[in-house]
Amino acid sequence: MCGILAVLGCADNSQAKRSRVIELSRRLKHRGPDWSGLHCHGDCYLAHQRLAIVDPASGDQPLYNQDKTVVVTVNGEIYNHKELRAQLKSHTFRTGSDCEVIAHLYEEHGENFVDMLDGMFSFVLLDTRDKSFIAARDAIGITPLYIGWGLDGSVWFASEMKALSDDCERFMSFLPGHIYSSKQGALRRWYNPPWFSEQIPSSPYDPLALRKAFEKAVVKRLMTDVPFGVLLSGGLDSSLVAAVASRHLADSEAAQQWGSQLHTFCIGLKGSPDLKAAREVADYLRTRHHEFYFTVQEGIDALEEVIYHIETYDVTTVRASTPMFLMSRKIKSLGVKMVISGEGSDEIFGGYLYFHKAPNKEEFHQETCRKIKALHLYDCLRANKSTSAWGVEARVPFLDKEFINIAMSIDPEWKMIRPDLGRIEKWVLRNAFDDEKNPYLPKHILYRQKEQFSDGVGYSWIDGLKDHANKQVTDAMLMNASFIYPENTPTTKEAYYYRTIFEKFFPKNSARSTVPGGPSVACSTAKAVEWDAAWSKNLDPSGRAALGVHEAAYEETVDTKAASQNNGSPQKPQGTLEKTATVA
Repeated sequence: MCGILAVLGCADNSQAKRSRVIELSRRLKHRGPDWSGLHCHGDCYLAHQRLAIVDPASGDQPLYNQDKTVVVTVNGEIYNHKELRAQLKSHTFRTGSDCEVIAHLYEEHGENFVDMLDGMFSFVLLDTRDKSFIAARDAIGITPLYIGWGLDGSVWFASEMKALSDDCERFMSFLPGHIYSSKQGALRRWYNPPWFSEQIPSSPYDPLALRKAFEKAVVKRLMTDVPFGVLLSGGLDSSLVAAVASRHLADSEAAQQWGSQLHTFCIGLKGSPDLKAAREVADYLRTRHHEFYFTVQEGIDALEEVIYHIETYDVTTVRASTPMFLMSRKIKSLGVKMVISGEGSDEIFGGYLYFHKAPNKEEFHQETCRKIKALHLYDCLRANKSTSAWGVEARVPFLDKEFINIAMSIDPEWKMIRPDLGRIEKWVLRNAFDDEKNPYLPKHILYRQKEQFSDGVGYSWIDGLKDHANKQVTDAMLMNASFIYPENTPTTKEAYYYRTIFEKFFPKNSARSTVPGGPSVACSTAKAVEWDAAWSKNLDPSGRAALGVHEAAYEETVDTKAASQNNGSPQKPQGTLEKTATVA
């Protein structure tokens, strides 16, 4: 990952302005500690903080076309850059960088080339011949990008909010799958896949086609000139990533530089579900496994830094980002700069436990579409910013454009959770990799129940966060929350606590508006809360809040009087939620 900052059309082009742009760009140095670059053309500035993954020796940015009339600053990876270069035979390339093709594609095709890119990216391109510019973000929003406007008429773009929030009158998250053109002065959507309309698909389920598409997605993400590994929680998604990567690593160019034994990484509280499951998968795949531990207190101590880096106060995202942030620091200390991760699968296949309650295939499919469209506000944001905080790049094969198209074309009847047919959540994915002759994973791992990352690192992590927040936020503070925070009003002490930290770093109205709100249970959208009347009483984003579904669910205490007599504690109001372990 890299950090980009562009300021276009500013009234002041003095040395002081150049110094200010450099100062703001430095706020992104954690994303790209390897090199800094700045191109100035009149009243336009393109800055770059580089994390060198492909062509570390010569790929410094900004990048140019042959005569340097087109300048581009890019954050991301273009996996099909070699194929694109082959189509640009008349062009002369200066570097081996995968991102250089963007300048040449623009020269060849004008603004209508973005859909040709296969990868994750955010970029700003300046055409110095007419001082026009474009900015674009990848299909799903794997890489972050913000757009802002200055009082002097300038337009700003940055990888993170912290680089433009102080100098822009208004700013917002740049929409995924969109392009901004200065000629039109507006955003337009370049990504228009069949599933985006949310119409119900009818293609039959082809497990082999699904498997091949995912294997292809993983293999293309082995493109690297630096050490890398796989984030392995022991759940289905990360285990499949590790299984496929380890199976194909020996045949990749990366193996010639870094060897054919895959490195895997996991973090958790001692004794957590993830650590145990990850170790088992690593042993099965014979990876070089690295196990990291953290304590609840270490996580709490990191919260302010985490929220500063991830730029959100969403409860689920903060909970899951903290262990990922701590793990990324450990990973970087080993000299690793790139990791492959399992985000996106639950959104595509309806893997969250609340999908058990989907009333029909139509609502099931529409919810998966809504979840994918919102990924840039949640899991993509977490995976990118938690790792980039320490100069580590996260790649996500489940969000490969081609794979998504195949997976989202399947008749959703096949994705429905049907215990009567032996189908648990994500059955279509599990079944696709259930190979008796050449197993990818042990059966019990292949069919392990979903754990959200914030739960899997150890259940006491979330409980510890809640306890800490309860000590920091009084009842009176929460009672008056709607007056202090009228927009996206926090409804729990934990949410209130995260909000106060966020507001300290990002006090502007535009900043708080970049964070989504609304009721949620077990990571659902607000619409899906309607699927079960009981959920509206238990709006907690933990997977354990999916009452009656998760094997370690929160259970509703009905006989509170008997409970208080048994333990001598004060009687709790009826309906208090207690966490107990249940046996399926």
